[in-house]
Amino acid sequence: MKSSIHTEATFETAIIEHLISIGWKEGDAGNFDKSLALDKQTILSFIVRSQEKEWEKLKVYYKEDTENKFFQRLYKELDLRGMLDVLRHGITDSGVKFKLAYFKPDSKLNPDTYLEYQKNELSVTRQVHYSLKNNNSIDLLLSLNGLPVATIELKNHFTGQSIQDAILQYKNTRDPKELLFQWKKRALVHFAVDPDEVHLTTKLDGDNTKFLPFNKGNGSGAGNPLNPNGYKTSYFWEEILSPDSWMELLSRFLHLRKEVFKIDGKNYTKESTLFPRYHQIDVVRKISLDAKRFGPGKKYLIQHSAGSGKSNSIAWLAYRLSSLYDDADKKIFDSVIVITDRTVLDRQLQDTIYQFEHKQGVVQRIDDDSKQLANAIQFGTNIIITTLQKFPFALKHLNDLPDRNYAVIIDEAHSSQGGESSKNMAEALSSNHLSLEESEEMERQFEENSSDDDDLIREAILKRGPQKNLSIFAFTATPKAKTLEVFGIQTEVGKFVPFHLYSMRQAIEEKYILDVLKNYITYKEYYRISKTIADDPELNKKKALQAIGRFASLHPHNISQKIEVIVEHFRKIIMPRIGGKAKAMVVTSSRRHALEYYLRFKEYIKEKGYTGIDPLVAFSGVLYHDLYKEGIREAQLNQFGEKELPEKFGEGEKYRVLLVADKYQTGFDQPLLHTMYVDKKIIGVKAVQTLSRLNRTYPGKEDALVIDFANERQTILDSFQPYYELTSLEEPSDPNRLYDLKAKLDSAYIYYQSEVDGFAKVFYREGNQTAKSQSRLYSFIDPSIDRFKGKNEEEQDLFKKALIAYLRGYGFLSQIMPFQDVDLEKLYSFGRYLVLKIPKTSYIEKLQLDDDVALEFYRLKKLEEADLVLKIQGEANLDGEKESAGGKDVEEKVKLSDIIRILNEKFGTDFREIDKLFFNQVEEELYQDDQLKTRAQNNPIENFKYAFDEIFINKLIERMDNNQDIFDKIMGNSEFKKEVESWMLLKVFNRFNEK
Repeated sequence: MKSSIHTEATFETAIIEHLISIGWKEGDAGNFDKSLALDKQTILSFIVRSQEKEWEKLKVYYKEDTENKFFQRLYKELDLRGMLDVLRHGITDSGVKFKLAYFKPDSKLNPDTYLEYQKNELSVTRQVHYSLKNNNSIDLLLSLNGLPVATIELKNHFTGQSIQDAILQYKNTRDPKELLFQWKKRALVHFAVDPDEVHLTTKLDGDNTKFLPFNKGNGSGAGNPLNPNGYKTSYFWEEILSPDSWMELLSRFLHLRKEVFKIDGKNYTKESTLFPRYHQIDVVRKISLDAKRFGPGKKYLIQHSAGSGKSNSIAWLAYRLSSLYDDADKKIFDSVIVITDRTVLDRQLQDTIYQFEHKQGVVQRIDDDSKQLANAIQFGTNIIITTLQKFPFALKHLNDLPDRNYAVIIDEAHSSQGGESSKNMAEALSSNHLSLEESEEMERQFEENSSDDDDLIREAILKRGPQKNLSIFAFTATPKAKTLEVFGIQTEVGKFVPFHLYSMRQAIEEKYILDVLKNYITYKEYYRISKTIADDPELNKKKALQAIGRFASLHPHNISQKIEVIVEHFRKIIMPRIGGKAKAMVVTSSRRHALEYYLRFKEYIKEKGYTGIDPLVAFSGVLYHDLYKEGIREAQLNQFGEKELPEKFGEGEKYRVLLVADKYQTGFDQPLLHTMYVDKKIIGVKAVQTLSRLNRTYPGKEDALVIDFANERQTILDSFQPYYELTSLEEPSDPNRLYDLKAKLDSAYIYYQSEVDGFAKVFYREGNQTAKSQSRLYSFIDPSIDRFKGKNEEEQDLFKKALIAYLRGYGFLSQIMPFQDVDLEKLYSFGRYLVLKIPKTSYIEKLQLDDDVALEFYRLKKLEEADLVLKIQGEANLDGEKESAGGKDVEEKVKLSDIIRILNEKFGTDFREIDKLFFNQVEEELYQDDQLKTRAQNNPIENFKYAFDEIFINKLIERMDNNQDIFDKIMGNSEFKKEVESWMLLKVFNRFNEK
């Protein structure tokens, strides 16, 4: 007999029993109305119980049809405004206003509002059958007053399943078109939970669904700590789902993020729902509790890694502090002042707080002078946003009003445009008599002796001394020692630590940012690897870099030779990455060096006839040169204004390389930055901030690369150590070891070469996007899994370790050299899928190889390497099965190729094979739209076009993150847009009307 401990129901019961013990009610799955996707009985009970007078008014109006009319109105409002807005602001029916929820008041000054809050009914319902189409059910449904707000899929390790199975269940069997799962209209968040981890998403989108970790962290890493009293994830239902906590999340944290686009005179909005990550909830709550307990007068240091969502954390904290009361119901802070240079934070605060309160004027940005700031402080504006430059003036005015209490939140937003110190440096170094060496040395000394933002803030605070009416909350990813001393908490042993920590290590392990040290290589190592490959005829069958022998003569100060290395490496290795959109930054040691690099770069690509690799340059002030006797500025070289550079560099594929000196090494976020070439001595915080420009994630960006001409590995390691627990930087691989590993893998007889060849043929031609191609890939992988299971434990372990080492080694070395050995390429692709099916071990779990988007970009990148594709297609031992695609499929492929060719010829664009993916995705989104299907099947194409136009634009906006370049080109040229739209219109219309 099977023990109940081995079922998901046991795990389910443990959660439900605890929730009921703390105030939740167990719902009745039979009361769930599938057609409305809500619990009518519970909603009606709440309305009548909490708003009897309003209900009686409605009954006078609708009489016996009141209930039916009310739910019609509620359904319509949910459809138009969404669940979150209806919960927060209620609905109005025939002039009668109804609340659908009551949220906890900030204080108990009004007893009635607190009594109303207690009338809410939170319910948890198990095994809810939600579909009119099938018998599918969701494990747990969380509802507020009968309205569904969250779904939960549970997995129990004792049944052989984990959180990944829950995530796959959401992706593969939870139809986003089902009313319960329709974005914004019903459930606001979906949780995947097992005994060890919690992940969440706010939008189901099939295979494109993005789940994020919602874990506490384990030490300074990812995951959750051991729980001596039970499940590691018990914090989720014990803390997060406690009634007050859950209601606060719904009222004060969840919000819609909106981006507005204007196309052809019409406004389009791209929206997404933001649910806070665990560390964001934790920091806001811990600070609020501490401030409530001790009042104003304290300093707090919040060390949150890049990529941690500091902007949102600051927005939530500012709102919470602005409405914080002590136990005597006295407001703790009269005003909250946010110090930032980021306009995006201003917009987020305004939008977020308006969603919470539907009030204007809660947030005021100081755009003018110090007088405006003084007035805002004097009048007690709830939240004031000002800049670092006005910070000392703000402190002076706060000191002048000792009877009022203030919270000052300092955002670490280093200006990427170069601040006052950069301008002063530019003036001091403007002489054209300096040699490159002198310029480099002077700028190094200037940097060492100049103050940065941290220093200015710290000094301004220390000058004023302790102020009992002022609390300061400083956010930073890389605090200096002095910053820790001033803002940190002193432990019993005398160390200074931050009040709250979200470490770089945890951010990397949770995949919010990339590990920029994973592929860090000095030039000496790069040369050694390159030379080894060049000297090894077996490995380098196609002579990947013909000029490799010249590297031996590279002189450290020879910019021309460095330019050759950079350009050739970037063109051959980096350009195809991230689906052909990868960009690079070159960090030079002085403004003069940046100019020299720029001039030599332009000369070199002109001499070689290279296109599509245009550089941009960034430096402060005026530079003098033999070619520019009157002086030259950055804007003159780039031919557009300095403030336009971030946008120009980010858009399209025209500008691929950014050459910088004193700018853009901090506070510059460009997710397409893949590689950095460093020709400048960097150490400590500066090293961390500079290299961290590469750590932003992007669809298809699975790694980053640093090639360092100027620094030693140990220097970089020592610089990162205080901000991230590192044991070591991995030494570069020996290229010849790949052949040793391949030989070891071959000799295990777990896979056959014919299976590797057959897999490669399908993978490189078709990918894994269709059910047919995916099933064929499995047919080549599965026999290897059966053979693997037939081996003894020692043999399995040796194979797994060798496979992991091979994949890691090839992945690293492919950053350095453009491998053209087809057998190595094919085994790498085959191995990446094979390792995902091998029974899990700690080795495999540590190797992140499950990014389908990255795998697809990898496949598409290889399609562009003619030698590789031709070799694969021409090998006699590949699967002999004929291509089984029917005439219709072939015709569609030809049409897509034709449209890309026509667009390129007509408009001078440069779409390639890899861009087919974007058009395919948009077409599929349109084809899945039920409204379009109905219109297409009941109207001629001329009428269908009217419905198609606007939906087409919306689908483009939804997919713009997947290919910003195509989106910009379509929207930037009306004739071009018309051509694409007409082609897609006909294609989709014909698909809808196929017999």
